[in-house]
Amino acid sequence: MRVFGKWLGRFLIVVVAAVVAFLAFAPGYVESQRNAVSPHDPWPVSDEAAALHENLLVGDWHSDSLLWRRDLTRRANRGHVDLPRLIEGNVALQMFTAVTKSPRGQNYSRNAADAPDNITLLAMGQRWPARTWDSLLERALYQAERLHGFEEKAPEMLQIIRNQADLDAVLARRAAGEDVVGGLLGIEGAHPLEGDMANLDKLVEAGYRMIGLQHFFDNELGGSLHGTSDQGLTDFGRELVRAVAAGPLIIDLAHSSPQVARDVLAITDVPLVVSHTGLHSACRVKRNFEDPLMREIATTGGVIAIGYWADVTCNQSPAGVASVIRQAIAVLGEDHVSLGSDFDGSVRTGYDTSELAALTHALINEGVTEPQIRKVMGENMLRVLRDRLEE
Repeated sequence: MRVFGKWLGRFLIVVVAAVVAFLAFAPGYVESQRNAVSPHDPWPVSDEAAALHENLLVGDWHSDSLLWRRDLTRRANRGHVDLPRLIEGNVALQMFTAVTKSPRGQNYSRNAADAPDNITLLAMGQRWPARTWDSLLERALYQAERLHGFEEKAPEMLQIIRNQADLDAVLARRAAGEDVVGGLLGIEGAHPLEGDMANLDKLVEAGYRMIGLQHFFDNELGGSLHGTSDQGLTDFGRELVRAVAAGPLIIDLAHSSPQVARDVLAITDVPLVVSHTGLHSACRVKRNFEDPLMREIATTGGVIAIGYWADVTCNQSPAGVASVIRQAIAVLGEDHVSLGSDFDGSVRTGYDTSELAALTHALINEGVTEPQIRKVMGENMLRVLRDRLEE
């Protein structure tokens, strides 16, 4: 019996050690695989491009960095975004988007709403609070808490923007020579509402200022571009859209079905955003709305934000992304094109946020003018924020 007890004790020690090792190393390994940067020599950046980039206002509508177990105040050797690399890339405005549910086998074509959820296991593996394990709302609130925690730890690097006064404060600090990033919070899919309109106030109180309606599956608000129904807005979806349009919030149509986008266009008169996408005529994939619908969205005064990964651009190099941006300017107009990287969103990219001067270089090579570059890199985003954020 003693021999058995000794064997059992050793076995339990091995099991505990394995669990500890898994919790310590597995999340980082998973992220390094999910958010890779393709190996490359340094991208070319001319003196002209470097000088221009240094004087640009740069803004990005979409990064999922809060999903991963990293201290964003420190430069990491994995992923695409952290505050030191944002500063290196001269990024002034960064929308941090919260992912709360992701279907097993996620793809761009068809996902069932009741498929097993990947984020539950990720939350457990990354040791998120137990309250997040079975609540989409709590997952969103926790990711907001993380961003606020980074602001408290490094206020010299990050200031969260909730209103126009915060926005002006960030711009003033940068004009005075401070290397500070203005961080905003967005939701990737409105399912954290959990079907209850009262939860919208909780998200707003937590700092969220952009609401995506769907992600990779149909939800209580309507159909996803990647779901099974292709439906438009539900009654709950219409109620939510009207409430968001009436408040200090931005509506994001990325991942929504085309019919949801048309329904939103029919019942709102505010600038709309597609936060991370490509241009269909430049990269003919289902992930990109077709050009006529993109033009309708642009006529609201909103913006189409071009991503950096090959599934939406068909070429993830700086030159490839710049080519899509040039074509988007031609199709949509220079006032309606922005940047929407999808950094840290389980995508492989050709560069991380510290290398954005290479995109400026590529835009110059594409023949995009300096005023157009300034608009695309950040001024168009700034205009929409000023329109939608409360004073």
